[in-house]
Amino acid sequence: MSASLDHFAVAEQHLLTPFSLDDQAINSVFARILTHEIDYADLYFQYSRSEAWSLDEGIVKSGSFNIDQGVGVRAISGEKTAFAYSDDISLAALNDAAHATRAIGRQGGQGIASQVSKNNGLQLYTPVDPLASLDEAAKVALLEKVEQIARSLNPRVVQVMASLASEYEVIYIARHDGHRAADVRPLCRLSINVIVEANGQREQGSAGGGGRFDYAYFTETVLLDYAKRAVDQAVLNLDARPAPAGEMTVVLGSGWPGILLHEAIGHGLEGDFNRKGSSAFAGKIGQRVAAKGVTVVDDGTIADRRGSLNIDDEGNPTQRTVLIEDGILRGYLQDSLNARLMGMPTTGNGRRESYAHITMPRMTNTLMENGDKDPAEIIASIERGLYAVNFGGGQVDITNGKFVFSASEAWYVENGKLLYPVKGATLIGSGPDVLKRVSMIGNDMSLDSGVGTCGKDGQSVPVGVGQPTLRIDGGLTVGGTAG
Repeated sequence: MSASLDHFAVAEQHLLTPFSLDDQAINSVFARILTHEIDYADLYFQYSRSEAWSLDEGIVKSGSFNIDQGVGVRAISGEKTAFAYSDDISLAALNDAAHATRAIGRQGGQGIASQVSKNNGLQLYTPVDPLASLDEAAKVALLEKVEQIARSLNPRVVQVMASLASEYEVIYIARHDGHRAADVRPLCRLSINVIVEANGQREQGSAGGGGRFDYAYFTETVLLDYAKRAVDQAVLNLDARPAPAGEMTVVLGSGWPGILLHEAIGHGLEGDFNRKGSSAFAGKIGQRVAAKGVTVVDDGTIADRRGSLNIDDEGNPTQRTVLIEDGILRGYLQDSLNARLMGMPTTGNGRRESYAHITMPRMTNTLMENGDKDPAEIIASIERGLYAVNFGGGQVDITNGKFVFSASEAWYVENGKLLYPVKGATLIGSGPDVLKRVSMIGNDMSLDSGVGTCGKDGQSVPVGVGQPTLRIDGGLTVGGTAG
């Protein structure tokens, strides 16, 4: 049996068989909805188990375990969406939800699809259960090990906090057109935060990673990498000076700094914002929106990545979507509703946090492709500016792309040399403006380590980001405390 058919077997085992549901029962639910004029309807079944462990001061102080299951029922008529959900997966509950959602359409609908078709989707990750991959003692030992490694790297480490989390999610999607899809989605993550102290001064650093696999990924080599990056960042900040302020040239490092691309640009390329005209990129397909050489893609098909999916939450295979090509805007990220209303193809970006949430167009793994410059050449080209290696939090206004981001690791650069690390630096600018001011693109594109979570309209989903080293000429104001 293929892995794709295993997805259906697992989904039916968890979500249909225990509740005496089959295609005939599901079709009877759609028949109830389609007594009214409805453009689209779907049922989203979900079963999930998740856990989280945290260590502080050498002790595992908290652990949690959760099981959740339910179904979301959606009907769409024109621009109107009706949605109901229940944690009771029974035919009676489905019929109640169907009755509630069909009210948005006029009476006199069409019949249900005569044939059921199953979508095998992609095969990007193994349908393993991360929670079952280690016993409880081994999970505790894993956290204790990463703490020991961190403390061994530098005597100035005074506190280590580490966390381990995973999820096993099974979904089954049924659409009114007879389309069926299923997926088994593993996800795990390990994070470490360290505090170092010297001469009464304390600084912190963090690192971590994960993806769609089980705990076997976190070998001693991986743990050493995470611990070293966290400790190095904290120790570097002990020597950091207050960041200078003012408009200056900024170089963004590769990898995680792509979170700025995600927030300040990626959200503005989602279909719903553009259909409503609220995005700074609305109505600009075919126009130049970035400097030459800038190509931005959203790719949900990268194996084992945190933001990847075999199918989106509407049952469509994910894909690699070119959003900006050599500076020209080529398209938007679409779910079925916005694609239909905008007369564009869906891109496999319909996502939802759970069965209790409605689908929206969302990013998967959003990245800028490589250029041809050596990163050392980019840094050497700076007369005076900031090299931002890593980022913390940030905020963005989708309507105009204006953002504020804090740098957790950065250097002041003068005459092509990294003079000293700085702290307290914030980057203030506009995403659409920054795109046009990219003057050099590195050949070192890398993805983040697997820690990203994206929020939109109260929903959180796992995502990935990536980019090469970038030089941005002007247009960015560095907020700092130095004179």
